[in-house]
Amino acid sequence: MKPSLQVRLSQHLALTPQLQQSIRLLQLSTLELHQEVGQMLEQNPFLEMEEDAALNPFETPPERQAADRVADSAGDSTPTSDAPESAESTPEITADDFGTTERDDWENGTEGDDFDGIRETPSAAGAASSDDSDDMDAQDRRSVSISLQDHLRMQVLGMRLSETDHAALEVLIESLDGDGYLADELDDIAARLSEMLGIETAEGCQELQDRLRCALLWLQSLEPTGVGARNLGECLTLQLKRLPSSPQRQIAIRICEDYLDLLAKRDMKRLTALTGADEDLVRQAQGLIVACEPKPGRPFAPGESHVIVPDVIVRKTGRGLSVVLNPDVMPKLRINDLYAQAVRGTRGSGGQPGLGSRLQEARWFVKNIQQRFDTILRVSKAIVERQRGFFTHGAIAMKPLVLREIADELGLHESTISRVTTAKYMSTLQGTFELKYFFGSSLNTEAGGNASSTAVRALIQQFVTAEDIKKPLSDSQISDMLEEQGIQVARRTVAKYREALKIAPASLRKAI
Repeated sequence: MKPSLQVRLSQHLALTPQLQQSIRLLQLSTLELHQEVGQMLEQNPFLEMEEDAALNPFETPPERQAADRVADSAGDSTPTSDAPESAESTPEITADDFGTTERDDWENGTEGDDFDGIRETPSAAGAASSDDSDDMDAQDRRSVSISLQDHLRMQVLGMRLSETDHAALEVLIESLDGDGYLADELDDIAARLSEMLGIETAEGCQELQDRLRCALLWLQSLEPTGVGARNLGECLTLQLKRLPSSPQRQIAIRICEDYLDLLAKRDMKRLTALTGADEDLVRQAQGLIVACEPKPGRPFAPGESHVIVPDVIVRKTGRGLSVVLNPDVMPKLRINDLYAQAVRGTRGSGGQPGLGSRLQEARWFVKNIQQRFDTILRVSKAIVERQRGFFTHGAIAMKPLVLREIADELGLHESTISRVTTAKYMSTLQGTFELKYFFGSSLNTEAGGNASSTAVRALIQQFVTAEDIKKPLSDSQISDMLEEQGIQVARRTVAKYREALKIAPASLRKAI
C-alpha cells in the first residue's frame, strides 16, 4: 500500500483544564473545598484572602473566642471578623456511631416503649453503689476527655496488688472494647500471653489462666458497674447484683442469665412459666433490667460529633421564602494586584513566562469558585420552588422529584445536578438537610397522581408514633392505612421503608 494523506472532519468533546477544575470543585463538600482553597493559597502567590474574610466555618464559637483572646494578648493587628455567628446560619448536626453487636440488636428490638430507659437511664446499680461526690456524668467525662481505660487505672492505683497481679489486670483493661466489654475470651488472652512470655509448661499456663480469672473479678468490681462483662447478660447481672436483695431482683438476675432473648421478644407467657413468678413480679423485674446500662463504657466514648455547615439558608420572609448562600462557607479570594501589575509590566521585557500562567490559573480558580456557588444557588432555588409544601408542612408534603426535572429546568446535565446535590446542605426551619433529601421517587395514588416516597416514609413514621404499643401496627396494616389515604404501597415496600426509618417490626415494638 502506498502512503497517503487524508483530511477528515470530525467533532469531539475535549475537557480543558479549566473545565476539569470546575467539575472537580463542584463535587467537593464544603470542608474539602476549604482544604482545596488552602492548598491553592500556598501554591499560587497571586491568590490571597480578602482582609475581612470570615474565619473557618468549621471553627466552633469557643475556639474562635479563644483565638481572639490569644491574638489580643499578643497584640496581633490582623483584622478578624467580629460579626456575630448566628445559630441559624451554622446549625450543628450530631450523628452517633453505634455498632452491630448483640447488645445493639437487643436495644433496637426494644425500641419504642418503656424499654427506651435501657438506653438513656444511668445504671441503677452504679448509682446505688457510689457516692454523689464521686459520681461523674457523661458530659463531665467528655469535657475532661478521660478514657475508660484511664478511669479504671486510676481506681487500680488504690488497690494493693502484687506486680504480677497488677500486670494481669492491666492486660484485661487493655482488652476492653469501646462499650466496656471484654473483647476476647480469657483462654485466648492467656494463650497469647503464654506465647509472648515463652511459657510452655502446662503448670505455667494454668497459673496464668488462674491469675487472669482473679484479675477479671477485680476488674468487674470497678466502676462503672458492668465493665469487664463478656456478654450482655453478664453485664446486666453484674449491675443487678449491686442492688439490694429482693424477689424482683432475683427474678431479674435469672432472666438476664437464662431468658434474655424472651424478654427482648416480649414473651410474657413463657417468662412467667419458666421463672415461676406471677406477671406483676416479672414486670417489676423488667423495670430493674431496663434501668441498667447495656454499654457501661458509653459515657467514656469520645464526644466527637460531625458538624455540618449548610451551604444554603432558606428563611421565611414577608414575600415568601428567601434562598441565599451561607456567607460563612464562601471563600473570599482575590488576585494580588501588586503581583499582577508586576507581571503585566514585564510582559514586553522578556520576564519569566511561567508567572503569566500562574496568574491565569489564579483567575480561573476564583472564577470557578464563584461559578460553583452560583450553580448551587440556582439548583437550591429550583428545589425550593418545587418543594414549597415541605417548608410549610414538613416531609409529609414532599412531592416526587428527580434529578432530570431540575436539569431540564436549568439547562444543565443530570450529572451536574447530581454533583451539586451531593454533600451540599440546606438549612431550613424544618432542620438541615442534604440537597439529595428533596429528591424522591413517586408512588401511584387512587386519584391518578403521584406521592413522594419521602412523604410516604413520613406517614409511616406518624402511624407508628401514634400506634397503641400494646397492639402495634403490622406492615400489612400500615399498607392498608396508606391505601385509605389513597396511596398504593405494597407490604414489602412498607417493610423496606420501615427498616430505612430504623423502626423495629411489630413483634418487637409490642409492650409486655
